[in-house]
Amino acid sequence: MVKTGIDDLSRADGVLKGARIGLMTNPTGVNGNMVPSIDVIREKYALTALLACEHGVRGSVPAGEHVDTFTDEKTGVPVYSCYGKSTHLTQEMLDAFDVFVYDIQDVGARFYTFIYSLSDAMQDCARAGKPVVVLDRPNPLGGETVQGTLLDEEVSSFVGRFAMPTRYALTVGEYALWVKDRLKLDLDLTVVPMRGWKRSMRYSDTGLLFVPPSPNISTLHAAEVYTGTCIFEGCNVSEGRGTTLPFELIGAPFLDGDVLAKRMNALGLRGFYFRGAAFMPSCSKYSGEQCLGVQIYVTDRESADAPKMGFLLMDEIREMAGSKFEWTGSIDRLAGTKDYREGRLDGKKLIEKHAQAVCDWQKRSSAFYLY
Repeated sequence: MVKTGIDDLSRADGVLKGARIGLMTNPTGVNGNMVPSIDVIREKYALTALLACEHGVRGSVPAGEHVDTFTDEKTGVPVYSCYGKSTHLTQEMLDAFDVFVYDIQDVGARFYTFIYSLSDAMQDCARAGKPVVVLDRPNPLGGETVQGTLLDEEVSSFVGRFAMPTRYALTVGEYALWVKDRLKLDLDLTVVPMRGWKRSMRYSDTGLLFVPPSPNISTLHAAEVYTGTCIFEGCNVSEGRGTTLPFELIGAPFLDGDVLAKRMNALGLRGFYFRGAAFMPSCSKYSGEQCLGVQIYVTDRESADAPKMGFLLMDEIREMAGSKFEWTGSIDRLAGTKDYREGRLDGKKLIEKHAQAVCDWQKRSSAFYLY
């Protein structure tokens, strides 16, 4: 079984011993015996602050909602919000600890906000002269395949800060090393690496139990399709929030699911099968309304290209829906470019345009591989 950074915490003892620790974590921060990192660190060191990013330290906050500052009932440790008015560490937060520690499971998608909470904190700690320790964890999608579009930093946001691919194939520790170099940070950074992880591994290969990193990534299958279907947050088509299969169900009241499934299967996309489906979200878009669309199955995860699938699915839906289809403000930030919304490129041509840039990024980022 793979050992994550928290299981080798003593390797950072020289930095942590005798210091006040500020820990950014959430329910995914557990050791191999499922003991929360909060408890592991409290037992050995002086934990004086918890830092909450999206969904909160205990994972109870819905997507996009601000996290409040409060005292954690289980530990009595103050919890400071890094997902509210600002995503940066305030002076009050910086004064509460000597060393910043990060332990959160990522999903390997550019638009997942946890990695930007980390990189913002790295910048703040660099300015304040405070060391950063990142406890490494697997990239659930593996470390070999990069896919999608390379973000145009003209549309940079908290769901895409840097020019990196949709699926970027770095562990969070490798990402931290890349960010330190990318931003030229004068930062005392320690990455506690995993033991036993190989780049070819998906999460299901690690022997680790899966803790949902956020309320709507509740299964590994959802993580597999998320790099493709998250873009539907940028239009008036449901991405399945408010159902038992978020990001695996895509639809709207104005679609014909059986026709959509037939059209998608006719494309012959390797690694995917589409089934016509009806669903009724309990919240988010079309709450209480019947939506018609597709359920997405991954039949071969090694050949599946989820970012490409997502754009081709959106192309088919736009053509079927006509004037009923509408954009929302987030599509450029999620797509990583204005080219798609403004009609300069369809999904197929968009992926083709970015293919070489994505490949080049992987070659450059491989300098920061730890495994």
